[in-house]
Formats: sequence, C-alpha cells, structure tokens
Amino acid sequence: MTSSCGRPVRGVVSGTIAQVTSTPGAQQQRLRDLARLRRVRDRIDREYAQPLDVEALARGAHMSSGHLSREFREAFGESPYAYLMTRRIERAMALLRRGGLSVTEVCFAVGCQSLGTFSTRFTELVGVPPSVYRRDPARATAGIPSCVAKQVTKPVRNREAPVQSRS
Repeated sequence: MTSSCGRPVRGVVSGTIAQVTSTPGAQQQRLRDLARLRRVRDRIDREYAQPLDVEALARGAHMSSGHLSREFREAFGESPYAYLMTRRIERAMALLRRGGLSVTEVCFAVGCQSLGTFSTRFTELVGVPPSVYRRDPARATAGIPSCVAKQVTKPVRNREAPVQSRS
C-alpha cells in the first residue's frame, strides 16, 4: 500500500474489509460485542419500570449512545428505545388484563412518565387505546387456547397493529 505521495506505508494491513474483519480476533470482538448487547437487553427486561434512557444504557455498556443504538438495531432489529417501550407495553397489557389498576396507575407502574405518550404508544402497538383494552380484555383472547394466548397478546412492533374502530 502506498501513501498519497507514492511512498510505501509500513504496518498497514491491505485487503478487503471481509478479509480484515474475518480474522479470529475480529470474530472474538464481535462475540464480545454481542454479549454486551445481550446484557443491555437483559437490563431492559429487568429494569423496564425504572427511568431508563439510551444514554444510561450506553454508559452501562461502555459505548456511546449512537454506537449502542446502531449495534442494538443490527443485532435485534429495533432500537433500544423501541425495545424498552415494547417491554413496557407488554407488561401494561398484562396489568390491564388483570384489572384493579387504572390506566394512569398502569402507565406509571411500567415506567412511563407521560400518560399521553403511553396511550399513544399503546394504541400504536396494540391497536386499541389502553382504556378500551382495560374495559374488554377478554376480547384479546376470546376463543384462543391459553397456550397460544401469550403469543397472540404480544404487542405488534413497528406500528403494524390495525387500529380498531370505536363502537
């Protein structure tokens, strides 16, 4: 390899990106990075009700927030924030089905700070507002065997839930 002035550059590895990143050292680093990302995901699963943000998660993983977001999305298919909100909505759905708590109490119990944001995100993922879901939780699992109900009641990511009309 030569520099811009035509002189040879010493100690520079030449080759394609695939050759450089397919070395055993690069593979081991990738495995270490994936382990760190799994720890971040596990922390979100454990502490979803705590005030978490991407910066705090990144500090805990010794990464910048931008790097964590990019790597997390590549590994798990969504950003850390989207994963956190999905976990919160999953838990909120369970609390609303169980009954006994108002929508506001559920909102704060799952770690959301804003009832408006919670309701909007809940509606995007579930397809109905939390108040409607709370009123009629049986509709979510009507006629479905209990072994399948858990998968059916999982919130849909990426705003894929069809919004049901109010009747």
